[in-house]
Amino acid sequence: MTDPIQDALASLLPPLLGTLTALEGIGRYLHPPLQPALIERLGDQDALLHQAAHAFSAVDWPEQMHPFRDRMALACLHTLRAADGLRTAPGETNPLFAASRALRQTGRALEALYPAASILPSVSRFFLKPGRKDVPAGSPDGTGVLHASNDIGMRGGFSVYIPEWIDRSAPVPVVFALHGGSGHGRLFLWNWVREARSLGFVVVAPTARGDTWSLHEPEVDSENLYGILAEIERNYALDPKQRLLTGMSDGGTFTLLSGLDADSPFTHLAPVAASFHPMMLAMSGPERLRGLPVYLVHGALDWMFPVSAGRTAAESLKAAGAAVVYREVADLSHTYPREENGGILDWFLFGTG
Repeated sequence: MTDPIQDALASLLPPLLGTLTALEGIGRYLHPPLQPALIERLGDQDALLHQAAHAFSAVDWPEQMHPFRDRMALACLHTLRAADGLRTAPGETNPLFAASRALRQTGRALEALYPAASILPSVSRFFLKPGRKDVPAGSPDGTGVLHASNDIGMRGGFSVYIPEWIDRSAPVPVVFALHGGSGHGRLFLWNWVREARSLGFVVVAPTARGDTWSLHEPEVDSENLYGILAEIERNYALDPKQRLLTGMSDGGTFTLLSGLDADSPFTHLAPVAASFHPMMLAMSGPERLRGLPVYLVHGALDWMFPVSAGRTAAESLKAAGAAVVYREVADLSHTYPREENGGILDWFLFGTG
């Protein structure tokens, strides 16, 4: 790279990665009473990013580097859209909805940025768990981030991340991660890529066939999940003893509805911020429930599904014979707690917790 390109890239990466980190933190702690104060966490990161992005695009890029330039510019665009949307959210009719909608832009930014992880060390570290400095090199065909009929606006498809360095001949664990109501698997996938890339498991993020998961007719989306699992198994070796179904909000509720079914192929369930009714247990049976590993996460500040839902779920599942771990997070509202991924994975992969 020529010096102007190196200089522009060196100026761009700190505010880009810094703004994305700030946005992730805001998303984790987003709670209606705290929203104005949380926006202050952005500081001047997005202003610095806007300035650096302008300088980055003004460089005279050789034609062969245009794809790289365009992807980095796209990552900046979506990051800035997320920051701008957050800043204007307090003036909207529904500030919380507006902020949540803005934060979905971060998934698009991460998707645009991820290919740079193979050539830029700072970006590679950004897509790893804290403490993991590197992963083995390699990017064979059929690995990385892949999509099947899952463009934004499409329903019923899925996105999958296959770590570039895994041995495809050896069975690996798989995590199915279900988005919340009105969400999309292509965006929700990014809640799990760091962990999958660091530890070497497959993560699949399906998109519901409807606007949300088929909570009143579980078989509609369950059949789709089973089909997706079968499709991936035709191309990759998956460990039949380590298949985790997890999800957030409506995705968490559907994790229970679908995962408790006697025919479910999933070995572990980890619903987050889920609704629950004891009648769900009637859809299961003693053989499925006995010893079934279930990891429940619920926020004490959850305003959509009060924490009593999580407590009831834990008590009911334990009484039915499931092996339950219940995590009640004091400062968690109705948002996805990325830091809980570590505990879920320790429990799922290594049997701890």
